[in-house]
Amino acid sequence: MVNSAQGCPGLRAPLSDVETDRMLLRGFQRSDLPALSEMFAKPEVWQFPYGGGLTEAETYRFLEAQIAEREACGVGCWLAIDKQTGRPVGYVGLSVPHFLPDVLPALEVGWRFDPAVWGQGLATEGAAAALNQAFGPLGLERVCSAPQTINPPSGRVCQRLGMVLDRTVAVAATERRGAVDVDLYWITAEQWRSTGSIP
Repeated sequence: MVNSAQGCPGLRAPLSDVETDRMLLRGFQRSDLPALSEMFAKPEVWQFPYGGGLTEAETYRFLEAQIAEREACGVGCWLAIDKQTGRPVGYVGLSVPHFLPDVLPALEVGWRFDPAVWGQGLATEGAAAALNQAFGPLGLERVCSAPQTINPPSGRVCQRLGMVLDRTVAVAATERRGAVDVDLYWITAEQWRSTGSIP
């Protein structure tokens, strides 16, 4: 059993890098900082929940937190790389939703993509790969997602994945953003298997 510290549920195995039809999905590396800084500076990428892009220092802290979580818990988001161009186009994967302490221990499936590739179904494709890992090798019983309520496109990704809306949750303000409402979705291993998505 992989370490279940810091709000992460116990895992049968650590998260592996995977490949989808259009993307290579791998763990973050410190050498990804320049590409992430360029992408994260775009206001649309972090419109929810921050209302604008990240500075290079903020991107550095994000990257270090992702690497630390993978080392501590055996799980984290992947960098999403377009297979045709070799360029990073966003990130997707599984992380501990520390902003929702009431649901811990748990993992959240989440995503964030460059606006240049929005509308192509990459979020759904990558999130499906994450759920296949969650309910396959990792051995989880359920996974959540918590898009901001005023971000309907991400809510629609949850619905396309077969996730079920549980409730709207008020998330307290931080130093970086004000209070926000999120829509808490869940999907169980049984529900995911009913879609025939796990090989």
